[in-house]
Amino acid sequence: MKSVVVDKVASVAQHSELGHELRLSADIPCEEGVLVAVRVLNNKTRYNQLELTSGRMATVNQGDIVVGALGHRKALRGYSGHLPTELSAGDTIQLLNIGGVLGVCDSANPDVGAPFDCKVLGTVLHFPFLGERIGVPARAGEKSLDSEAPLDTRGVPVVALAGTCMDSGKTAAACAIVGRLRHLGLHVAACKATGVSLRRDILAMEDAGASETMIFSDLGIVTTTADNGPALTRALLTGLAEHKPDVIVLELGDGLLGAYGVEAILSDASIRSALTAVILCANDPVSAWGGSRLLRDQFDIEPTVVTGPATDNAVGIDQIAERLSLPAVNALSNGVALGDLVAELLQDRETA
Repeated sequence: MKSVVVDKVASVAQHSELGHELRLSADIPCEEGVLVAVRVLNNKTRYNQLELTSGRMATVNQGDIVVGALGHRKALRGYSGHLPTELSAGDTIQLLNIGGVLGVCDSANPDVGAPFDCKVLGTVLHFPFLGERIGVPARAGEKSLDSEAPLDTRGVPVVALAGTCMDSGKTAAACAIVGRLRHLGLHVAACKATGVSLRRDILAMEDAGASETMIFSDLGIVTTTADNGPALTRALLTGLAEHKPDVIVLELGDGLLGAYGVEAILSDASIRSALTAVILCANDPVSAWGGSRLLRDQFDIEPTVVTGPATDNAVGIDQIAERLSLPAVNALSNGVALGDLVAELLQDRETA
């Protein structure tokens, strides 16, 4: 066991309440969510920031000692990497995302450049036994996921946002809906059920007016998969419903076709039956067409509205209306209208 002073603690370690002087162990369990300290070996001019536990973004520099969590990532527009099978102090791994996920990079998108290389220093220890100097590996998450927990929304309506890809406008639409419903006097809760650990999106929802928020990393999951996605979604919706909000806004990160479990979530009959509305976020009219076909044909879900970059002007809006018979509303330029559409749907549900 040795001591180290760290420069930055990534947001994936949000619930660990770590200070800047930590104890490390050379014994490193290669398990998702285990917190490790690393030294950054290079500088970058692109994709070079880290989200801290405060929610602030900090530039990462060569020589920084950073705390992150072991995990994997499969991002179309970022890094793809896997969880290492064994690690020792002195080994090199990579920083796979802004939230602090650490693993072995297999592939990089040219837009973000090569990742930060990091020298492993050791496992971060915490000391749960009062009065004893017995350290155990620190892990991400506030509590563990109960994979068998049932879904109970207590009758609270759920508005879900699914996208055709990452960066398709899901969080912008979620925030527009949260903000408008809040202005209309509703108690709104919000969560993000899939993706790779990063709190930025739920912090934006809080800023928009969500009274309670949750994200999958609260349950110790660093990166979601088809295996854990449905259980995570059930746990998040059940947890937020306990606060008795008027509505829950659920963002499904990544895309309908992806590695983070969106398909598995929408294939779960109990979750599907709990969804009051599904909003499709699309990058262009072709992806809007494909996304709506997937929702209709594979999941028997009729999208409520299309938003995202596909609706940036009248060209896309008209194409969606003509070819898909769906309303299209841009969340950035017409967020109030998008929120009003959802509010009207919720009102119709109450009076039905």
